Amino acid sequence: QVQLVESGGGLVQAGGSLRLSCAASENIFSIDVMGWYRQAPGKQREKVAGITSGGSTTYVDSAKGRFTISRDNAKNMVYLQMNSLKPDDTGVYYCYVRKGIYVYWGRGTQVTVSS
Repeated sequence: QVQLVESGGGLVQAGGSLRLSCAASENIFSIDVMGWYRQAPGKQREKVAGITSGGSTTYVDSAKGRFTISRDNAKNMVYLQMNSLKPDDTGVYYCYVRKGIYVYWGRGTQVTVSS
């Protein structure tokens, strides 16, 4: 079982930046996909960004050009650099990994963007 711990959330003004970090409890070198989801109040959880073991990335349309996902296999870390933040980016951000048929989640970190 992979344990994930997120950090880096907080309160920021619109236009600001945050960098989210996700620490995995085991070596991530061979993990298929890692990434981030977010859940805004009253809304369903949506996928924000993902990165494969080969380094391919995907983003939700609203994040393209503003967010960058990266992974550091040596440190067992995944990051989400978020720039030009908007109030609509507010929510709880969850790190996830897909390992084979299993999906593991972190507990989330709150991101609040004020207008």
